[in-house]
This record gives sequence, C-alpha cells and structure tokens, in this order.
Amino acid sequence: MTRRLPIIHGITEHDAGPYRLERLDLEFGNGERRRYERLHGRGHGAVAVVPMLDDDTVLLVREYAAGVHRYELGLVKGRIDAGETPEQAANRELMEEAGYGANSVQVLRSLTLAPTYMSHQTYLVLARDLYPKRLPGDEPEELDVVPWKLDALHELILREDFSEGRSIAALFIAREYLQRHAGP
Repeated sequence: MTRRLPIIHGITEHDAGPYRLERLDLEFGNGERRRYERLHGRGHGAVAVVPMLDDDTVLLVREYAAGVHRYELGLVKGRIDAGETPEQAANRELMEEAGYGANSVQVLRSLTLAPTYMSHQTYLVLARDLYPKRLPGDEPEELDVVPWKLDALHELILREDFSEGRSIAALFIAREYLQRHAGP
C-alpha cells in the first residue's frame, strides 16, 4: 500500500549548531494534524568506507569517540566536502585516516541515522584495489589501522569497542554484496 505524503502547511526554522531544527506543521491523509521536528545537517552528507585489503580482509580504524569517551573500532568515515562526490570523499578520507588510496570506489547505498527526525545521509562506499597513500587529516592523533577478516564478523559485532551502528550495518551490507558479486 502506498500512502500519500503528509501536506506541509508550514515550516519554522531554528539554528541548532551544526544542524537546522525545523518544526513542521503536517496534515496526514486522514485529516489529522501534527507538529513534527526534524534536524537538517548543514553539510553535504558523509561517507562510511569499507576498504578491502583483499577479498576477505577489511581495514578498520581505532579512534577516540568523544560521545562514549573511549577508543572505538569502526570504519573510515567523514564528511563530504563541498564539490566532492561521495566517491572522492571516500578516497580522501581513506588516505587521511588509514593511509591508503583505492583504485576502485563504489557507492553501494545510502544509510540514515534516525530517519524519523534527522535528514542526515551517509553513503556506504566499497573501496578495493588499495595502495599506500597518506594525506594529512583533521584527527588529533594517527589512527590505528586494524585488518579484520569478514568471515570473523560474528566476533567483531560482539566486541564492546565496536558499537557504531553505521559500521555494523555497512559491514553486513558489504559482505552480502561481495558474496553475491564474487567471481567464479
């Protein structure tokens, strides 16, 4: 069943740091009226990169996560700069955070964080055919690069220091993609 989107009767905007808070006056198909709030990012989105060192080894990075005040394992990720494509941003972030470039970068899909109240999009990018290349980044310290076998994903997702939802989802999606598109 396809529903008609609610009618937006008005939008009120407020500054909320790196986001813009919008209050929406909505009317649903059944006549019900409600106010919803949503956050719009001010940037161009973000990338989460699955860098494949070989057919079964992904490169993770360990970096400080201020939100939980600990070091976390996760994927290379970062903002898309103005004028960049997701592929270009992914390759740049890979060079800055992990010290590798990729000859092959492919957007698999986009992911949302909390679509009921946030417009943020993260593009999941598969990076293959890696080569050593480092660019200066904005991290306060060099990140640890940790190779991880995709067939040990079941162990990774149980680790206390691997909790970021985008990284977890991205690895399962990438693994599925790679299994479906494996050569003979």
